[in-house]
Amino acid sequence: MEQQEYTPDIYTLEDEEGNEVVFEMIDSIELDGQKYYAMMPYYENPEDMLNDDGQLIVLRNEVVDGEEMMATIDDDEEYDRIGEIFMKRITEMFEDDEEE
Repeated sequence: MEQQEYTPDIYTLEDEEGNEVVFEMIDSIELDGQKYYAMMPYYENPEDMLNDDGQLIVLRNEVVDGEEMMATIDDDEEYDRIGEIFMKRITEMFEDDEEE
């Protein structure tokens, strides 16, 4: 079977201090009418990625003034619940890749 070339979904987002940070979207889901995104910091240099803590960032889709944007989740319970769903899905994705 022919392998497809992987092209990451890259997003440049602004943090609370106004700094631009580059992320790769790992996964997205829609749950209870709300869209969520699993993001990880993106590095062009693989060595930089090794020095990162690998923390998964979970964001939600919000519409502000008619414009869609990714926003942080302020509710800890919601963040933890969605984060667990993403971790399970991502773990299953990597397990499937290893089996092939």
